[in-house]
Amino acid sequence: MKRVLMIVWLVFWAFQLKAQDMAEVFVAMPDEYVPQLEDAWRKDLVDLYKSGEKAQLKNNMNGTSRLVKLTNDYLLLESTERTTVELKLLPLVNNTFVICKVVTVKAPVPDSRIAFFSPDWQPLDAKDLLEPVPAGWFIREDADKESIAFQESTSRLDMDLFEYKLSPDNYTLTQIYTTPQYIDKEIQEKLKPFLKESPKVYTWTKSYFK
Repeated sequence: MKRVLMIVWLVFWAFQLKAQDMAEVFVAMPDEYVPQLEDAWRKDLVDLYKSGEKAQLKNNMNGTSRLVKLTNDYLLLESTERTTVELKLLPLVNNTFVICKVVTVKAPVPDSRIAFFSPDWQPLDAKDLLEPVPAGWFIREDADKESIAFQESTSRLDMDLFEYKLSPDNYTLTQIYTTPQYIDKEIQEKLKPFLKESPKVYTWTKSYFK
């Protein structure tokens, strides 16, 4: 019921806002969501990208920000040397959309935070749009959980780190379990037989990721 009410509210906004593409959405994004770049600088990056020039600028944190990819519904920004921002416009009905934002920090292994917004950048409850699988999903179903090798290697997985990736080409979201990358190589090799080889992939269903 809550999800239905959210969709009705977003449809209402569809009649209040003109059609937008990713460039407009990116420039209109509140500064708090990308503190390295104020709106004028984001517009400069878009203009540079569209003109075919190198879309790279010094940001206000004495670093460099680079617009890597921009389409009508997708954006990839390297906001700092260790941080990326992905945006995707996820279609609903009546030509409105949800904005999905993924921020990934590599320190030292990738770890992401995912958030959803209305077309005017009002935060939405992520629980209504995505139910991420827990770390246990990435353990093989046929793993011998009673074995000493399993217990010793998995005991090092003392935190949950996940990388999320939006597709520029379709409406899928990939969840990768990155905690194993954090532990030393020897334990990684012992752990490898117990982990699934493929990540978790979600597909947008016009109202949520499934």
